[in-house]
Amino acid sequence: MGRPRTNDEAVKERLVVCATEMLATRPRESLTVRAVAAAAKASTTAVYSLFGGKDGLIGAVRDRAVAGLFQDLSEAQTSADPLADLYALAVAYRRWGRGHSHLYTVLFGGVQSFDPSGEVGASDPILPLLAAIGRALAASVLVGEATSIALSIWATLHGLVTLELAGALDAATAEAAFRSAIHATLRGWTTPAVFCRLRQTELAP
Repeated sequence: MGRPRTNDEAVKERLVVCATEMLATRPRESLTVRAVAAAAKASTTAVYSLFGGKDGLIGAVRDRAVAGLFQDLSEAQTSADPLADLYALAVAYRRWGRGHSHLYTVLFGGVQSFDPSGEVGASDPILPLLAAIGRALAASVLVGEATSIALSIWATLHGLVTLELAGALDAATAEAAFRSAIHATLRGWTTPAVFCRLRQTELAP
């Protein structure tokens, strides 16, 4: 009878969870195979057999974060109103960040880079945003270059979510800042006609 397998899915899951928590609170350079294995109550051999080493484990953490964010963004509502769809994506992004703070920190906290202007893969979290922007451009609601619009929206979102997760904003301030900043960012990319209509609506008594 063969030896029982010890480096199974349960061990793999513990290693990913522990690596996620450690990467969220310390620099990547300080993370060691020994430290992750000890935290997960596993052997260092498990890291190499399951992930090929430290870089493979970090890649698995990032892949999980990317997949989770992509899924939530892909499930955001689609309607006949491109601006409403873009706002819904912003809401989904914020909700995912608040619900997965460790993964969010790993994905966007400097451990791995994220380039909205780079090549877009089939499961890239930027893809739903680019699709919504494309619909808005086609409907003459927004004007500009798609990746530039995506970058400005993501930069606004990232700043808001990062401040919120860091505890720099109380709940009421975070909510108000989110609504006003996202609406202002989207409005800034609208066509002149749409911009005037939105401003008239906002200023109406």
